[in-house]
Amino acid sequence: MDRAALEDFLARDFGQVAEDFAVERADATGVTLRLKVAERHLRPGGTVSGPAIFALVDVAIYLAILSRIGPVALAVTTNCAVDFLRKPEAGRDLLAEARLLKLGRRLAVGDVLVFSEGMAEPVARAGLTYSIPPR
Repeated sequence: MDRAALEDFLARDFGQVAEDFAVERADATGVTLRLKVAERHLRPGGTVSGPAIFALVDVAIYLAILSRIGPVALAVTTNCAVDFLRKPEAGRDLLAEARLLKLGRRLAVGDVLVFSEGMAEPVARAGLTYSIPPR
């Protein structure tokens, strides 16, 4: 699936959150996904909340997997570990760079680096495993 197909899939199958995200890139190396940071994503102190960052990394790796296997809506997260490295810049979108490390018939494993737009150093790093349903 290319960038446009991934965005269409999000809008059709995950309309409740689709407007929070924009697919910036989808190619053989992975996916870059933007979280359009809004007031609802912030925690006290003006930084992006952990649950919002988790949602970003989860959706980013999900889309990276779908970009390779097609629109399999029932692929699900089986494991996720997020390291929060530094505070994101206030008022800036977050960009998740997702890449697949292994794509098997039943499991996919990937890494995601999260950047605050304009910052060179990542604000978070995540490793995720997904279960792919039988076809």
